[in-house]
Amino acid sequence: RAMTALFQIISGEEKAEEGTYHWGQTITTAYLPLDNAHFFDSDYNLIDWLSQFSEDTSEIYLKGFLGRMLFTNDDLMKKVSVLSGGEKMRCMISRMMLKDPNTLILDTPTNHLDLESIQAFNNTLISFKGNVLFTSHDHEFIQTVANRIIELTPNGIIDKIMDYDDYISDPLVAELKEKMYK
Repeated sequence: RAMTALFQIISGEEKAEEGTYHWGQTITTAYLPLDNAHFFDSDYNLIDWLSQFSEDTSEIYLKGFLGRMLFTNDDLMKKVSVLSGGEKMRCMISRMMLKDPNTLILDTPTNHLDLESIQAFNNTLISFKGNVLFTSHDHEFIQTVANRIIELTPNGIIDKIMDYDDYISDPLVAELKEKMYK
């Protein structure tokens, strides 16, 4: 997937075969990868798992991040190796929030999440004061989070400051897309 490759490169997970990119000096990023399985190859419980990504390892501090992603006290002693796909995604979002970034890179973030988790995450992103780069197949998620659409095409980019519904219904965008995909 092209977007996954792009996100892996700009997050520093992979090296570009050619070309360069540079983040601004004040940019701090957090990356939510599409494939997160390798993060959960351990017998840690949720608190211990999250503590490996935090300078502050106090249980109270870490519980706050897990609680925002709808984990209960009963969940905290679960082993990460037995978590569902949705629980793993919620752990990854908690990990990402620990970094206190001003730029989020999200590769299909609603995969595996239930409706309640999507709504909680959606509300967090709506109030987020930084930049969010994401790819998604979830129409409602895109509509409520995105206020600028950048579509990568074989012949360049389409960059519009508008919400998703306006983007897909705009006749000028449709005309531009027709040219860009020829």
